[in-house]
Amino acid sequence: MKSIVIIALLIVAAPTYANPEPVMTEYGPVQGTVENRLTVYRGIPFGAPPVGNLRWKQPKPPAKWDDVLLTMKFAPNCYQGDGSGDVSEDCLYINIWSPVKSADEKLPVLVWIYGGGFSFGSSSDPVTRGEHLARKGVIVATINYRVGSLGFLAHPELSAESPHQVSGNYGLQDQIAGLEWIGRNIDAFGGDPENVTIFGESAGGISVSMLCASPEAKGLFVGAISQSGGSFGPTRPTTYPGENMKTLAQAEAEGIDFTRRAGVTTLKELRKLPPGKLPAGWGMGSAWPIVDGWIIPDDQYPLYQAGRYNDVNVLIGYNSDEGLFFSREKTPEEYVENTRKRYGPWADKLLEVYPAGEDEVGRAARNLTRDAAFGWHTWTWARLQASTGGAKVFLYYFDQHPDFPKDSEQADHGAPHGADIPYVFQTYDPDDPNLTQADIRLSKIMARYWVNFAKQGDPNGPGLPEWPAFTNETRKVMLFRNGATVEGVTDAEALEVLDDYFEWRRTPEGRAWAQ
Repeated sequence: MKSIVIIALLIVAAPTYANPEPVMTEYGPVQGTVENRLTVYRGIPFGAPPVGNLRWKQPKPPAKWDDVLLTMKFAPNCYQGDGSGDVSEDCLYINIWSPVKSADEKLPVLVWIYGGGFSFGSSSDPVTRGEHLARKGVIVATINYRVGSLGFLAHPELSAESPHQVSGNYGLQDQIAGLEWIGRNIDAFGGDPENVTIFGESAGGISVSMLCASPEAKGLFVGAISQSGGSFGPTRPTTYPGENMKTLAQAEAEGIDFTRRAGVTTLKELRKLPPGKLPAGWGMGSAWPIVDGWIIPDDQYPLYQAGRYNDVNVLIGYNSDEGLFFSREKTPEEYVENTRKRYGPWADKLLEVYPAGEDEVGRAARNLTRDAAFGWHTWTWARLQASTGGAKVFLYYFDQHPDFPKDSEQADHGAPHGADIPYVFQTYDPDDPNLTQADIRLSKIMARYWVNFAKQGDPNGPGLPEWPAFTNETRKVMLFRNGATVEGVTDAEALEVLDDYFEWRRTPEGRAWAQ
């Protein structure tokens, strides 16, 4: 069996027929195009350009317009990287794929939040285009949000000018503003504002987790799907995958250093710099959500323990070899050294359940990265919500991958990070020589589960294997491997050791050790 190779497909112009009637939004009329029995709207503004004095501020409403706005092409991606490609600070736009024939159909709405480590990402990625899911009877929307330091910089001056006395998390505020726009406008496109489901992968899945814990997102969605997401680790000054969060005070201190590295001394000067002149860096440090006390009130673990979250139906999971892209150790000795550095007194126990190979860092060792960054968070999310919530929880484990020869360097490879995305969106390349019938069947199964969940808060439906809800008594998981079968939690014993580690990290001793 061979897997789907994820490629950046070129968008081929779809057959375009008579343009539909313009749709009136709260800010003005928009004109989409009819493509393959769908109406598609690309680049509808939901926020004012966050430039000039609006840089590093909560998103504001866009200016209203009178003439029909043609939404025929995607808007630029939010500024990222070195500024190459189609990027801009003027980037708060939404895209919609709709199968409706009239505005009164009230279809369920799926809203995609892209990944990219909170430093990169695009709502126009061909792999996440919404046409295939929309044809199954839902409206699909994808929203842009600010990334990198433009999306997450915290600074004492920014906190002082905020009515909430906090800063950072502007990218999450963009997501909330996009969902609020959907709540106020999607009925004009034939969608049901009372049946919105958010879904995302990686940083998008982590965003979904954070929105589920944010009181500012309450009532904006009734279902949530997180693919390789979750954010249940405690804050830490020196961050690691799975322990990415900082406090507001820690992030503000980093913001002062960020300003110094930019060669200026004041926020006014910082706002005048072109985005390409701002200090750049991947992921952490001024480019990751923080516990600000407002958008993210606290560490999510105690929030969920106390039942302080948006208790909506969730479908959550992760891939079998997430560590393939994130493990950096080249030798067993380096792996042991780094494990001791990060986990301190818990290293020996973790090395027992995630052992290094004799000559190389193998799958068992990589699984520590998988679980510390994704697996434990997803498993913990399921357990906590099953204990303190009333909504349904559905847990999955994605393990679709090639059967590599036993003597190859890839013999122990599983499903890497992001491999699930084209299965969900059915955007695999039909001409890919590695594509198998098993891949196509699994893609159809997953897409139907996702759409069913959006329609009814439950993935089950006719012709699909029964997917039981997760409970702490049964701990049933849907395994996606050449189909869909129900099994137990993978590497449960190892996850329990990580559970003990994270519990210790929240003690005074664990907090002091991590300083």
